[in-house]
Amino acid sequence: MTKLRLAIVGAGPAGIYAADILLKHERSFDVSIDLFEQLPAPYGLVRYGVAPDHPRIKGIINALREVLDSGDIRIFGNVHYGTDITLDDLRRHYHAVIFSTGAIRDAALDIPGIDALGSYGAADFVSWYDGHPDVPREWPLEASSVAVIGNGNVALDVARVLAKHPEDLLPTEIPDNVYQGLVASPVTDVHVFGRRGPMQVKFTPLELRELGELRDVDMIVHEEDFDYDEASRRAIETNKQITVIDRIFTQWRARETGTASRRLHLHFYAKPLEVLTDAEGRVAGFRYERTRPDGHGGVEGTGEIREVAVQSVYRAVGYFGSPLDGIPFDERHGVIPNHEGQVLGDDNQKVPGVYATGWIKRGPVGLIGHTKSDAMETIQHLVTDQASWWNPSDPDEQSVVDLLDGRGVLYTNLDGWHRLDAHEQALGAPQGRERVKVVPRDEMIRISRD
Repeated sequence: MTKLRLAIVGAGPAGIYAADILLKHERSFDVSIDLFEQLPAPYGLVRYGVAPDHPRIKGIINALREVLDSGDIRIFGNVHYGTDITLDDLRRHYHAVIFSTGAIRDAALDIPGIDALGSYGAADFVSWYDGHPDVPREWPLEASSVAVIGNGNVALDVARVLAKHPEDLLPTEIPDNVYQGLVASPVTDVHVFGRRGPMQVKFTPLELRELGELRDVDMIVHEEDFDYDEASRRAIETNKQITVIDRIFTQWRARETGTASRRLHLHFYAKPLEVLTDAEGRVAGFRYERTRPDGHGGVEGTGEIREVAVQSVYRAVGYFGSPLDGIPFDERHGVIPNHEGQVLGDDNQKVPGVYATGWIKRGPVGLIGHTKSDAMETIQHLVTDQASWWNPSDPDEQSVVDLLDGRGVLYTNLDGWHRLDAHEQALGAPQGRERVKVVPRDEMIRISRD
């Protein structure tokens, strides 16, 4: 029987689901799968992109763990594609590769002042508070008033972590350096700006409701934002999620405010114009144009310009993929060009043996359910493309181990992840916490490799 040796680059949900779907797929060949991950630990943005106070969402890790623990997949962590292992290496040892490297960079926001001191990408901040090993241990939390630009779940996560009292994060897996940084933060006001109206937001009702449950934080909304147009009223009547969001806002509008020590302000119909700076080039304010519904589902400018004094700005306008060595890349959209997961070259023809799935395939949209169906589409093509797979000169499973050992790569494996996982849980147990994350990369590697 033919045996497919498959490499998957990226051990987040997209890569793990792709492996699981292939193993369960009805096929006429045997399969051997190796997962390569540049971080010492698996799970990608589920581990490093979800706020620590979201344990319900993190439950997805249990499903991913079952796939990895099935014993049918090898994982090589702390392996950087392009240096530790190259495209030529993959061609030598595998019949095909699936790239599932996701999107971890912040999308750009092209307005004056966005690069000022005190202006940050939300993805970098999320990486910091999630204990990503490749970001600095300290974050400059020096502002009493902060602007967050965006109306998606990441924007609300950033706003919530900034506004929440740090001691209320202690039951979570928040790393100690993050807790200490938040304790020192002088923040009193967090302003969230969205270009469209409250019924056109991209966040979920769950995210919104959690904002209103913050202890000692007033939710500030503005009545002028709730003079609904026909499209908004229709959305409330026909969309259950929007109905719930409207109900939450209605409750907030009836609340008494003015007693809390911190305030979280939601500003809608606010088009970003400029980050204002002081003489030293530091963030001093945020300037925006008031918008209104245009009658066609979008918004138009009113010409009314407003400013809010802030000392820090976070842009949460989306994630963006990163190019991969030797692989075509769409610089405009931040994805690998592809047709249903089959990677396309500059001539728009399929690149044999190379596939993509997840956010690097379709962009940073959709939830976990989309990731599964997305992987299924890619796997379907992989299975039927057998005639165009690579012809590896050394497909033996041991050859990849020898390659990494020969290059001195300190890779981690599944047993190593189990050791790190158990170590983090042991760190959390005395405090009644599920885990405390190990942050430094070298310490993660040391524990994993024992």
